[in-house]
Amino acid sequence: MDVLIGVVLHSGHRARFAEAAATLGGVTLAWATYDHEEEIRDRVATLLGSHRPDGVLLGLVPHARARDLLPADLPVMVTRPAALDLALAWARARRPLVPVSVDTFTDETVDEVAASLGLPADSIARLPFDPSQSTDDVVAFHRSYVEQNGAEYVISVRTAVSAALDGEVTVLNALATAGTIRADLHELALRIRSLRADRRRFAAGVFLADSPGGDSDRPRIGLLNLLVNAPEFADAWTGERGRRGVVVFAPASLFESVTHQWTGLPLLAEARERLGVRVAAGFGIGASARSCVALAEKAATFAERDPEPQAYLMTEEGVVLGPMGTSSSRLTYTYRDHGALDDLAARVGLSAATLSRLAALERSLGDRTLSPSDLARSLGITDPSGRRLMRKLIESHLAVSSGSAQPHPKGRPARLYRLAIAAALD
Repeated sequence: MDVLIGVVLHSGHRARFAEAAATLGGVTLAWATYDHEEEIRDRVATLLGSHRPDGVLLGLVPHARARDLLPADLPVMVTRPAALDLALAWARARRPLVPVSVDTFTDETVDEVAASLGLPADSIARLPFDPSQSTDDVVAFHRSYVEQNGAEYVISVRTAVSAALDGEVTVLNALATAGTIRADLHELALRIRSLRADRRRFAAGVFLADSPGGDSDRPRIGLLNLLVNAPEFADAWTGERGRRGVVVFAPASLFESVTHQWTGLPLLAEARERLGVRVAAGFGIGASARSCVALAEKAATFAERDPEPQAYLMTEEGVVLGPMGTSSSRLTYTYRDHGALDDLAARVGLSAATLSRLAALERSLGDRTLSPSDLARSLGITDPSGRRLMRKLIESHLAVSSGSAQPHPKGRPARLYRLAIAAALD
């Protein structure tokens, strides 16, 4: 089945995006083009309502304008101008290369390219992207610098800024190249396909019954009968697990349905009402049946610590969801104890699920460092995707350089980094 990706972009950039997508098989694009930033919200609403895309690709400005319209479970990729895009813009400049003012790029990216070109940092004015910036704010920033420093040109990512300054100063457009866009499209398509595969993956559920009377057999047998006869578990395999437990194997999508997308488990209340027992539940999603059960048992043991019937989900990637009570409620992630992860995820252009996995990985690493390849293996992605993700983390101050290592005598040294998700959340 083809992947349908919605692309939100300025009408003048469509040819570049079409070129980027030309080599991407199994993907259909639904275009949402605008000529003025005020049109973005209407275009995004129409895209979501008429096409129902599997994922959305959009730039910094469209994301800032329409972020609240994007469903929380919709895969989103925010295209950001890369260091190469800035370097190519500078390459089109006539001498001298400074003084110059640059918008949208992060300070780290500007410093990286300027150092490579041997340009003095104090002759470059920067205005990193801020969702609250209007076109007038960015134009005023460039005009002020040009007037005060006699700059011959500016570097801008925003089409509206280029149009406003046309005729006043030379504007070098540092728009994302087809290569940058193609990489983002590939990563988004892989993420969508991975989510589809996750829905087809099998999972395990372990239910532990505890009777106030101390009779260990009757609660287990009653719980087993309850699960076997429950209509929602008709397609699942159910069996006994130890003296107090019952194990259930089923597609992960079945458990998602039963738990209302991992938010609540009404079955826990039914067990108490019909059997008079307290039931704790744990779910596990792993690469094998054994790992699924091991994760589910660990989650169920964790759930037993709560005074009321609860359920938790654990995955091999380190994600822990819960507690899921007897009714559906807002999903709680264990990483929320560390701060506003949703806001941080939106600010850096990553999904909350990805950032939660990174936070869990950071906790498991302790003080140890990792390379981009290590990151890719830990998250189950390709090495190029791992390198792109590490660059994004560095740009967002969520990873810091920490030396290098040479695992093979004849190979190139691998750069090492230390994750800084927890510090950013705090």
